[in-house]
Amino acid sequence: MAARDLVEYVARSLVDEPDAVRVEEVHGPGGTVIELRVAETDMGKVIGRNGSVAKALRTLLKVTAVRDGDPVTLEIL
Repeated sequence: MAARDLVEYVARSLVDEPDAVRVEEVHGPGGTVIELRVAETDMGKVIGRNGSVAKALRTLLKVTAVRDGDPVTLEIL
């Protein structure tokens, strides 16, 4: 599963408004940046208490990055 698809799947599973989830990939010289946008009311669910959900998502992305050989960064906007 591609990193973008993984982030989108997990985000849609967590939020109350899955149609508002937007995921974009930006490729740059330092690797890939995945930008995640959710409804304002769902922001807390994606970030989690003390950032625990966001941290878990970033850990999953590191695993896919090692497999694919391309560094991946997650930005929640």
